[in-house]
Amino acid sequence: MNFFKNSNLAQAWLVLLLATVFGTALAGIQVKLSPVIEANKTRETMEKIPDLVLDTSMATQTATQDLIIQSRVIEIEKNGITKFYPVYDVQQKNGSLAGHVAKARGQGYADKIEVLIGLDAGGNTITGLFILDQKETPGLGNKIVEKTWRDQFINKLSDTPLIVVKSKTGQPNEIDGISGATISSRSVTGIVNTTIADIRPRLLPIPKTEETE
Repeated sequence: MNFFKNSNLAQAWLVLLLATVFGTALAGIQVKLSPVIEANKTRETMEKIPDLVLDTSMATQTATQDLIIQSRVIEIEKNGITKFYPVYDVQQKNGSLAGHVAKARGQGYADKIEVLIGLDAGGNTITGLFILDQKETPGLGNKIVEKTWRDQFINKLSDTPLIVVKSKTGQPNEIDGISGATISSRSVTGIVNTTIADIRPRLLPIPKTEETE
Protein backbone atom coordinates (compact mmCIF):
# COMPACT_ATOMS: atom_id res chain seq x y z
CA MET A 1 0.00 0.00 0.00
CA ASN A 2 2.83 2.40 0.90
CA PHE A 3 4.37 1.66 -2.49
CA PHE A 4 1.27 3.01 -4.30
CA LYS A 5 1.14 6.03 -2.00
CA ASN A 6 4.76 6.93 -2.58
CA SER A 7 5.08 6.05 -6.26
CA ASN A 8 3.69 8.53 -8.78
CA LEU A 9 4.43 6.07 -11.57
CA ALA A 10 2.37 3.32 -9.92
CA GLN A 11 -0.51 5.72 -9.34
CA ALA A 12 -0.37 6.86 -12.96
CA TRP A 13 -0.52 3.26 -14.20
CA LEU A 14 -3.44 2.54 -11.86
CA VAL A 15 -5.37 5.54 -13.19
CA LEU A 16 -4.61 4.46 -16.77
CA LEU A 17 -5.77 0.91 -16.06
CA LEU A 18 -9.03 2.09 -14.46
CA ALA A 19 -9.67 4.51 -17.35
CA THR A 20 -9.15 1.69 -19.85
CA VAL A 21 -11.49 -0.66 -18.00
CA PHE A 22 -14.25 1.94 -17.63
CA GLY A 23 -13.77 3.16 -21.19
CA THR A 24 -14.12 -0.36 -22.57
CA ALA A 25 -17.22 -0.97 -20.45
CA LEU A 26 -18.85 2.26 -21.62
CA ALA A 27 -18.04 1.45 -25.24
CA GLY A 28 -19.68 -1.94 -24.86
CA ILE A 29 -22.80 -0.37 -23.35
CA GLN A 30 -22.94 2.16 -26.19
CA VAL A 31 -22.73 -0.60 -28.81
CA LYS A 32 -25.61 -2.45 -27.14
CA LEU A 33 -27.76 0.65 -26.77
CA SER A 34 -27.17 2.12 -30.24
CA PRO A 35 -29.88 0.05 -32.02
CA VAL A 36 -32.36 0.91 -29.27
CA ILE A 37 -31.54 4.61 -29.49
CA GLU A 38 -31.93 4.63 -33.29
CA ALA A 39 -35.23 2.75 -33.05
CA ASN A 40 -36.52 5.31 -30.56
CA LYS A 41 -35.44 8.16 -32.85
CA THR A 42 -37.25 6.56 -35.79
CA ARG A 43 -40.42 6.15 -33.75
CA GLU A 44 -40.22 9.73 -32.50
CA THR A 45 -39.64 10.98 -36.05
CA MET A 46 -42.78 9.28 -37.33
CA GLU A 47 -44.79 10.65 -34.41
CA LYS A 48 -43.60 14.22 -35.06
CA ILE A 49 -44.27 14.27 -38.82
CA PRO A 50 -47.90 15.51 -38.58
CA ASP A 51 -46.86 18.42 -36.32
CA LEU A 52 -44.04 19.39 -38.68
CA VAL A 53 -46.03 19.53 -41.91
CA LEU A 54 -49.56 20.42 -40.78
CA ASP A 55 -50.84 23.37 -38.79
CA THR A 56 -51.70 22.73 -35.15
CA SER A 57 -55.43 22.32 -35.63
CA MET A 58 -54.97 19.80 -38.45
CA ALA A 59 -52.17 17.92 -36.70
CA THR A 60 -54.31 17.25 -33.64
CA GLN A 61 -56.94 15.65 -35.86
CA THR A 62 -54.54 13.77 -38.12
CA ALA A 63 -52.78 10.65 -36.90
CA THR A 64 -49.67 9.35 -38.61
CA GLN A 65 -51.66 6.45 -40.06
CA ASP A 66 -53.92 8.97 -41.85
CA LEU A 67 -50.95 10.17 -43.88
CA ILE A 68 -49.07 8.45 -46.68
CA ILE A 69 -45.40 8.79 -45.82
CA GLN A 70 -42.74 7.89 -48.34
CA SER A 71 -39.12 7.93 -47.18
CA ARG A 72 -36.11 8.45 -49.40
CA VAL A 73 -32.52 9.63 -49.13
CA ILE A 74 -31.26 12.69 -50.96
CA GLU A 75 -27.56 12.40 -51.74
CA ILE A 76 -25.57 15.61 -52.05
CA GLU A 77 -21.93 15.91 -53.08
CA LYS A 78 -20.15 19.17 -52.29
CA ASN A 79 -16.43 19.90 -52.28
CA GLY A 80 -15.65 16.20 -52.56
CA ILE A 81 -17.81 15.31 -49.56
CA THR A 82 -20.97 13.22 -49.91
CA LYS A 83 -23.85 13.89 -47.53
CA PHE A 84 -27.04 11.90 -47.13
CA TYR A 85 -30.33 13.45 -46.00
CA PRO A 86 -33.24 11.20 -44.99
CA VAL A 87 -36.40 12.88 -46.31
CA TYR A 88 -40.02 11.98 -45.65
CA ASP A 89 -42.51 13.05 -48.34
CA VAL A 90 -45.94 13.38 -46.77
CA GLN A 91 -49.21 12.99 -48.66
CA GLN A 92 -52.76 13.14 -47.41
CA LYS A 93 -55.16 10.35 -48.31
CA ASN A 94 -56.81 12.54 -50.94
CA GLY A 95 -53.52 12.50 -52.83
CA SER A 96 -52.48 16.08 -52.11
CA LEU A 97 -48.91 16.66 -51.02
CA ALA A 98 -48.80 17.99 -47.46
CA GLY A 99 -45.08 18.64 -47.25
CA HIS A 100 -41.69 17.19 -46.47
CA VAL A 101 -39.68 16.44 -43.35
CA ALA A 102 -35.88 16.31 -43.56
CA LYS A 103 -33.57 14.85 -40.95
CA ALA A 104 -30.16 16.47 -40.55
CA ARG A 105 -27.36 16.84 -38.05
CA GLY A 106 -24.43 19.11 -37.39
CA GLN A 107 -21.98 20.18 -34.73
CA GLY A 108 -23.33 22.06 -31.73
CA TYR A 109 -21.45 23.59 -28.81
CA ALA A 110 -21.09 20.35 -26.84
CA ASP A 111 -21.82 17.59 -29.35
CA LYS A 112 -23.79 16.78 -32.48
CA ILE A 113 -27.30 18.21 -32.81
CA GLU A 114 -29.90 16.28 -34.81
CA VAL A 115 -32.99 18.04 -36.12
CA LEU A 116 -36.18 17.44 -38.08
CA ILE A 117 -37.13 20.24 -40.49
CA GLY A 118 -40.64 20.55 -41.90
CA LEU A 119 -41.18 22.18 -45.30
CA ASP A 120 -44.30 22.88 -47.30
CA ALA A 121 -45.12 20.95 -50.49
CA GLY A 122 -43.02 23.20 -52.71
CA GLY A 123 -40.16 23.48 -50.23
CA ASN A 124 -40.72 27.24 -50.09
CA THR A 125 -41.62 27.71 -46.42
CA ILE A 126 -40.45 26.16 -43.16
CA THR A 127 -43.43 24.57 -41.45
CA GLY A 128 -41.78 23.19 -38.32
CA LEU A 129 -38.59 22.42 -36.46
CA PHE A 130 -37.94 19.70 -33.89
CA ILE A 131 -34.72 18.89 -32.02
CA LEU A 132 -34.38 15.13 -32.19
CA ASP A 133 -31.13 14.83 -30.25
CA GLN A 134 -28.81 17.24 -28.44
CA LYS A 135 -26.35 17.37 -25.56
CA GLU A 136 -26.02 21.12 -25.15
CA THR A 137 -25.37 22.84 -21.82
CA PRO A 138 -28.31 22.42 -19.41
CA GLY A 139 -30.08 25.71 -18.73
CA LEU A 140 -28.38 27.42 -21.67
CA GLY A 141 -27.82 25.67 -24.98
CA ASN A 142 -30.43 23.00 -24.32
CA LYS A 143 -33.10 25.72 -24.56
CA ILE A 144 -33.03 25.02 -28.31
CA VAL A 145 -35.55 22.27 -27.55
CA GLU A 146 -38.12 24.75 -26.22
CA LYS A 147 -41.15 25.26 -28.43
CA THR A 148 -41.14 29.03 -28.05
CA TRP A 149 -37.65 29.22 -29.56
CA ARG A 150 -38.26 26.63 -32.29
CA ASP A 151 -41.50 28.28 -33.36
CA GLN A 152 -39.49 31.26 -34.66
CA PHE A 153 -38.56 29.15 -37.67
CA ILE A 154 -42.17 28.47 -38.70
CA ASN A 155 -43.29 30.38 -41.82
CA LYS A 156 -39.76 31.54 -42.61
CA LEU A 157 -39.10 31.53 -46.36
CA SER A 158 -36.59 28.94 -47.47
CA ASP A 159 -35.00 31.04 -50.23
CA THR A 160 -33.33 33.42 -47.75
CA PRO A 161 -30.69 32.20 -45.26
CA LEU A 162 -31.68 32.73 -41.64
CA ILE A 163 -29.45 34.76 -39.31
CA VAL A 164 -29.17 34.75 -35.52
CA VAL A 165 -29.42 38.16 -33.88
CA LYS A 166 -29.31 39.47 -30.31
CA SER A 167 -32.15 41.88 -30.93
CA LYS A 168 -34.56 41.70 -33.86
CA THR A 169 -34.71 44.64 -36.25
CA GLY A 170 -37.80 43.51 -38.12
CA GLN A 171 -36.08 41.60 -40.92
CA PRO A 172 -38.07 38.48 -41.87
CA ASN A 173 -35.05 36.16 -41.79
CA GLU A 174 -34.00 36.94 -38.21
CA ILE A 175 -33.88 34.38 -35.40
CA ASP A 176 -33.53 35.54 -31.79
CA GLY A 177 -30.46 33.94 -30.26
CA ILE A 178 -30.70 32.28 -26.87
CA SER A 179 -29.03 34.42 -24.21
CA GLY A 180 -25.75 32.81 -23.17
CA ALA A 181 -26.02 30.18 -25.89
CA THR A 182 -25.13 31.95 -29.11
CA ILE A 183 -23.17 28.98 -30.45
CA SER A 184 -26.06 26.55 -29.95
CA SER A 185 -28.48 29.01 -31.57
CA ARG A 186 -26.21 29.52 -34.56
CA SER A 187 -25.54 25.79 -34.85
CA VAL A 188 -29.22 24.93 -35.22
CA THR A 189 -29.80 27.83 -37.61
CA GLY A 190 -26.78 26.78 -39.65
CA ILE A 191 -28.02 23.21 -39.88
CA VAL A 192 -31.40 24.47 -41.11
CA ASN A 193 -29.82 26.80 -43.69
CA THR A 194 -27.42 24.17 -45.03
CA THR A 195 -30.03 21.42 -45.20
CA ILE A 196 -32.58 23.54 -47.06
CA ALA A 197 -29.97 24.83 -49.51
CA ASP A 198 -28.84 21.27 -50.20
CA ILE A 199 -32.18 19.49 -50.58
CA ARG A 200 -34.62 22.14 -51.81
CA PRO A 201 -33.73 21.78 -55.51
CA ARG A 202 -34.34 18.02 -55.23
CA LEU A 203 -37.58 17.92 -53.29
CA LEU A 204 -39.68 17.86 -56.47
CA PRO A 205 -40.62 15.84 -58.37
CA ILE A 206 -41.24 13.14 -55.78
CA PRO A 207 -40.43 9.59 -56.92
CA LYS A 208 -43.66 7.68 -57.56
CA THR A 209 -44.50 4.74 -55.36
CA GLU A 210 -45.12 1.45 -57.07
CA GLU A 211 -48.75 0.48 -57.15
CA THR A 212 -49.63 -2.85 -55.61
CA GLU A 213 -52.72 -4.91 -56.31
